[in-house]
Amino acid sequence: MSLPNLDWLQRFPALAGMPESERAPLTGGAMAMSLPAGATVFAPDQPCGAFILVTGGSVRVFQLDAEGNEIVLYRLGPGSICILTTLALLAADSYTAFAVTETPVEAVGLPALTFNDLMARSAQFRSFVFHAQAARMADLMAVIQNVAFASIDARLAARLLVLADGNRGLSITHQQLAAEIGTAREVVSRHLKAFERRGWVSLGRGRVELRNAAPLRAAAQAGR
Repeated sequence: MSLPNLDWLQRFPALAGMPESERAPLTGGAMAMSLPAGATVFAPDQPCGAFILVTGGSVRVFQLDAEGNEIVLYRLGPGSICILTTLALLAADSYTAFAVTETPVEAVGLPALTFNDLMARSAQFRSFVFHAQAARMADLMAVIQNVAFASIDARLAARLLVLADGNRGLSITHQQLAAEIGTAREVVSRHLKAFERRGWVSLGRGRVELRNAAPLRAAAQAGR
């Protein structure tokens, strides 16, 4: 559906500040997107038809290996754009990964023709896209570096601390944690049990309680 309300632009100050002559095709072509939790936004080999700007909710972007193990590449939240969407549009190519909504998501879609028109005519729009792309690429490179060089202990400890976000515990399965750090569920289970023996965490069904954050932080730092 069309998007007459322009409040969404406040999530993207660089776009809100575009000259009116350049902003007109942006606002005129914008389409509202509303997705429930668990919806597939895109999948490998699907063509990319729109530039996606997330205004609310969370989207998990991930890849699967040959054995079906998942690795989370990054997440999209309010004010985010998707690096894979941008690359697919610029190359007129298909997607190479999956994206699934973790919560109900509100977003704005720009048709490919509108995106290409803005990239050609607006220096400010191009700057927005490439700056956001560079920031997201840095996140992706951090994931690659962690998977390639950091130990399982370090990756797992760091991810537990991030996901807990200052809380004592979090609701998450071993399979979900494995996807977060790019390994197998059995590997995560083994290391979590070792953490439990050391008194760092307590394990329950679908839950991990952080009992001692200090050694978790030390383990995470050791992997850097």
